[in-house]
Amino acid sequence: MLLEFTVGNFRSFLQKRTLSLQAQKLSEEAKDNVAKVFSYNILKTLAVYGANSSGKSNLVNALHKMAACVLSSVRLNDNDILLFDPFLLSKENNEPTFFEITFIKNGFCYSYGFKYSSLRINEEWFFRKTTPRSKEQVLFIRNNDGIGVDEKNFTEGIGNEAKTNNNRLFLSLCAQLGGSISKQVISWFQTNFNVVSGLNNQEYRAYTKMLFHEKKEPGKEAMNFFRQLELGFGNLLTREEDPIIPDDMPKELKALLVKELQGKKNIEVDSVHNLYNKAGNVCGSVNFSFDERESSGTRKLFDLAGPVFDTLFYGSVLVIDELDAKMHPLISQHIISLFNNPKTNPKNAQLIFTTHDTHLLSQKMLRRDQIWFTEKNTTEQTDLYCLMDIILPDGTKPRNDSNYEKNYIAGRYGAIPYIINE
Repeated sequence: MLLEFTVGNFRSFLQKRTLSLQAQKLSEEAKDNVAKVFSYNILKTLAVYGANSSGKSNLVNALHKMAACVLSSVRLNDNDILLFDPFLLSKENNEPTFFEITFIKNGFCYSYGFKYSSLRINEEWFFRKTTPRSKEQVLFIRNNDGIGVDEKNFTEGIGNEAKTNNNRLFLSLCAQLGGSISKQVISWFQTNFNVVSGLNNQEYRAYTKMLFHEKKEPGKEAMNFFRQLELGFGNLLTREEDPIIPDDMPKELKALLVKELQGKKNIEVDSVHNLYNKAGNVCGSVNFSFDERESSGTRKLFDLAGPVFDTLFYGSVLVIDELDAKMHPLISQHIISLFNNPKTNPKNAQLIFTTHDTHLLSQKMLRRDQIWFTEKNTTEQTDLYCLMDIILPDGTKPRNDSNYEKNYIAGRYGAIPYIINE
């Protein structure tokens, strides 16, 4: 499970800001929304609100960028440019980008981070501990003086310090050479962590189709989900088709494509709808091409169903930008409830999402420590803060019996658009 993520000097984030999923002591609020894992109390869901262009998507992009840096490092050559995307609106900004993530896996709480510019890894560090109060073990630290390895706790790093290129992550090299601890971090980014878009969701459609076609458990759960929502179809059927190659394509390119696609099939999905007689009784069924006949909102639900139910099945972490786009508020609430409910989420999967849906700002849905905001200051830097961090004009913090939605719209929590009337 994910505990914390810190970003600095990435896009609209100049100063370091931390997103925390460690639950605070709120004894009166939604206990099901918190998982207890190895003495850690961790939030299962977290919502990020903010005005358009306030930095919500940049926070999601930062999570995605860190994962991309970690997973792509193994393929880098000596002079390859790194994925450097700093804050560009400060003349004096010459700092590296900062990423750090803390998560739990296989009984340990790992903290891993690095600083980097376009050409080099400036710093890198890796720690672990077993409980919140236990002493943290330093596995390795990298800075301008070199790489220091703990020879007792990180033996896989011994002797590899000098083999690490300036633009390469030491953790990645150790994993490539068979290091068991470093492999656990790499595998967490590969299989336990996924960042998706709620706007460009069609890129996940092929994965969801595959889950249905191979009749995997997440696909079965997704079908139950669709039936509960009563989207108009009673079943989904898959079929294999040969890829379509345009006739007007140049002969040489067509020949290459035919060779590349030889033996491969596309998975297509049909939605099964009832057929009715004049009396309104069901008298049969008709199959529709899902991609052609279903609404854009239904297609989005299908596209996201793969990542959502795969995450619930394996107990992973899912980050969705713009969860509520093209989606009815009640459906958004239902998806969040799937993660908060221990019956539908027995493996403590986590969902982090950005949204504009203020209907979710309810004590019945989210605790105060699950509600976060992004807001830009006068120099267009993004601030990130939790509802629990807010101090109201009277010096108090928001109460658990407050009307969160009403107060947010009224501007009491900030992070709303200010419209200038001319």
